[in-house]
Amino acid sequence: MKPLTKYVVSLFAAGLLALTGCSAEDSGSSADSSHSMDNDRAAMDSVDPQALAEGAPSEAGGGSSEDRAEGANRTAPQTRAVISTGTISLSSQDTEQARFDLQKVIDAHDGSIADEKTSIDDEGNLRNTRIVLRVPAAEFAETMTEIGEVAEVTSSSRNTEDVTTQVIDNEVRIRAQEKSLRRIETLLAQAQDISDIVSIESQLSQRQADLDSLKSQQAYLEDQTSLSTITVHLEHQDAVVREKEETDHNAFVTGLLDGWTALTVLGAGTAQFVGALLPVAVLLAVIGFPLTVLIRRLRPRRSVAPEALPAE
Repeated sequence: MKPLTKYVVSLFAAGLLALTGCSAEDSGSSADSSHSMDNDRAAMDSVDPQALAEGAPSEAGGGSSEDRAEGANRTAPQTRAVISTGTISLSSQDTEQARFDLQKVIDAHDGSIADEKTSIDDEGNLRNTRIVLRVPAAEFAETMTEIGEVAEVTSSSRNTEDVTTQVIDNEVRIRAQEKSLRRIETLLAQAQDISDIVSIESQLSQRQADLDSLKSQQAYLEDQTSLSTITVHLEHQDAVVREKEETDHNAFVTGLLDGWTALTVLGAGTAQFVGALLPVAVLLAVIGFPLTVLIRRLRPRRSVAPEALPAE
């Protein structure tokens, strides 16, 4: 019976210790829960956005193992993000055929027309058109070359801008902002005081607006880097020649035009001077004429002696 008694006593002591530990844990958890929201808010205030952006643990909580693993496994993009734009001017005797050939180039490269403005003559023929094309970025160079073969090229320009760093920075900022929003939503769920709720909701609205702005920038960069923009000006060749003839004056016509311009400027200056003096002249005439008449009336008249008669 003695071994059985020792076993019962040991079991009773173990149960008593377990009950004591549970009661201590309950009292400690109730004390910790009252300060959990304050500790989380302090942790949010001490979070370094740059550290979040780089995937490094912050000083407040050190970061979770999942976040550190995500930052360690993240790799930089292998392809460059480049915005390519081009402008090309064409002239042709048959603008209708050139426009048709241009459409074939667009279709061959899976392009699309974002904007088109066309003018026609009195007979309904195409005189000139301005077309804004969007083509895949990988097809930009080849598309520009084939467009130049549609008609005679009068001018052409290309421009490229590398925005790889901007794209990476924008993606990192978006991830950091999303993590920040999740933490604030956690604080909002734990908040009980009205002032705390209002303050947290204000922070939540501001950071949500910042996130929306970052996502808009990301969408714009994605659109510009995935599709290149080409602006095509197509004109009838007669219009191009006529415009060139109108601008290429000889020396005599140029001198005549310059002289006429100088004479016009001189005449305008003279007219302006006369116009400025005219009110003053009218005022002097209105005041001076009555004054002159008055002075003449007030001037004393000289007595004239009678002419002597001849002696008889």
